[in-house]
Amino acid sequence: MFTPAELLEINTLLTPENKIVILTHYNPDGDAIGSSLGLKHYLKAKGIFAEVIVPNDFPKFLKWMPEAKRVLIADYKRKFAFDLINEADVIFCLDFNAPSRIGILGDWLTNAKGKKILIDHHQQPEKFDFVYSDMVIPATCQMVYHFIEAMDDEKLVNKDIAECLYTGIMTDTGGFRFRSTSAATHRIIANLIEHGADPALITSNTWDTNTVSRLLLLALILGRIEVAKDGKVAILYLTREELKEYGFQKGDTEGFVNYGLSILGVKMAAFFMEDLYENFIKISFRSKDNMDVNQFSRKYFNGGGHINAAGGKSNESLQETIETFKKKIEAEENL
Repeated sequence: MFTPAELLEINTLLTPENKIVILTHYNPDGDAIGSSLGLKHYLKAKGIFAEVIVPNDFPKFLKWMPEAKRVLIADYKRKFAFDLINEADVIFCLDFNAPSRIGILGDWLTNAKGKKILIDHHQQPEKFDFVYSDMVIPATCQMVYHFIEAMDDEKLVNKDIAECLYTGIMTDTGGFRFRSTSAATHRIIANLIEHGADPALITSNTWDTNTVSRLLLLALILGRIEVAKDGKVAILYLTREELKEYGFQKGDTEGFVNYGLSILGVKMAAFFMEDLYENFIKISFRSKDNMDVNQFSRKYFNGGGHINAAGGKSNESLQETIETFKKKIEAEENL
């Protein structure tokens, strides 16, 4: 958490007169959108307006959250987004550890004169004016709640804040089943429910939103799932042609990698997908126990994340990337 002196200084910055923006990472997920909107609604409860800016669009299954449709997507309004960041007095940076993680917003953030406040749970954060970094906490949404507590503003938590923060914690913990989910996480969830979050409604709005195209893609990859390393590693993949054939939309493959990890005996799953427009391979890693996919991805696939959940990227072809992965994983001693 921020030090008491930092909290006092941050509090002096949070005034209705100051221009405040909230940024999150490229390809925003539930925790990114939930923490950003949760913080926005908290500031609104204090009488302070803040603008949420994301680098690119996010999945439809997250757009039910209060004011999600008012999020500014920089891809669509670059000049407006640039001006807001450039003129901001305060810039909250949520769920990313470096400007390089926020796409086109990265250079704008680096050159901005406003005070930069980081709240994030990824490893190796870069330099910001104020840093609240904790890699043990499973979701940035939980950290935003701790921040609200530290500001002695828990009484301001309302239904809008509760719904957004609940959503981010739920999605980033895999429905509260990842080992990083702590007793503190569940206590916060209980508090959010008491403040208006409806677990059944949030779960339905977020996860019960399958399209036919998503289910057809899922059936396709499950029909050819491959295991390696004596059954300890699961491999899933999709080609660009397949994405086009089944009418892929952003968010359709969310959670696919977890199906590989659900196989009995599997300790690590990897999902490889050709980008729809550019020539690179997007990779998602998940693991159990002490298999550190963060370090694995950093070392071999230009990525990173958490011990049991990370992402990566490859400029090789899909087949070459999978073959490279198989070679690296065979040499991995932690499996």
